[in-house]
Amino acid sequence: GGGARGGAGRKAARSAGGAGGRSKGTTRNSGGTQDMAGRGTATDAGAAEAATQTGATTVGAKKTPGAATAAKTAVPKARIAAVEPGDLAVRPGEDPWTPEEVEEARAGLMAEVVRLRDEISSSERSLAGLMRDSGDGAGDDDADTGSKNITREHELALAANAREMLTQSERALQRLDTGTYGLCENCGNPIGKARVQAFPRATLCVECKQKQERRP
Repeated sequence: GGGARGGAGRKAARSAGGAGGRSKGTTRNSGGTQDMAGRGTATDAGAAEAATQTGATTVGAKKTPGAATAAKTAVPKARIAAVEPGDLAVRPGEDPWTPEEVEEARAGLMAEVVRLRDEISSSERSLAGLMRDSGDGAGDDDADTGSKNITREHELALAANAREMLTQSERALQRLDTGTYGLCENCGNPIGKARVQAFPRATLCVECKQKQERRP
């Protein structure tokens, strides 16, 4: 009876030892798996950080609709700021431009634009009539033909001069809008408020105008 109990005890001990060994092995395997998972996670995190630092993830971010929309909305639209009258150029010792003076200059230039356009239209009508008359005047003498030619050349000169003045007036209005009105287009110095008020279409200061007139 004692021998049987001893044998049963030894079997139970071996079974318990084997179970304990297997439990320890399972624990070690579990620990190894967790360790490998931890190292893998750390490796992935390190790779992601490296990709971010090297800009590798930038391409993916650019392809996303959200990022593209944000990039589009971040670009500001170009706008032209309103020019204050006091910002227009004046010579030393001259008072700054006032809003009333600027409006007076603008109104004068706009009136000139209207007048010159009417003058050009009138000259074009006159020229058209002269061209018709020249075609119908087969029997005119030399004096009549010469007179018509002089009149036509005069109208052509008037129309060309009116077009030039119209261009200058329109440019002056543009300079008022951009804030460059009163600046010499040659040297960039102020033309002078008094000179511009006397000659609203002036684009050159007195010095540069004199140099231009002295050129052969």
